[in-house]
Amino acid sequence: MEAELNQLEERIIALARLSQQLREENRQLRTELASVQQDNSQLLQKISTASQRLEQLIEQLPEDA
Repeated sequence: MEAELNQLEERIIALARLSQQLREENRQLRTELASVQQDNSQLLQKISTASQRLEQLIEQLPEDA
């Protein structure tokens, strides 16, 4: 009985450690995701700006007669 309780205690401790590790990994992933989303938003804005500039340049090109 004592051995079974010790095994159960060890398993509970291992699960608690794993749970803490997963929480920390989740926190890190959320931070990384937020950073990547911000980078993505900035890149989309740059693409939009570049597209608008390109359209303006195309409009300024002389038409072939």
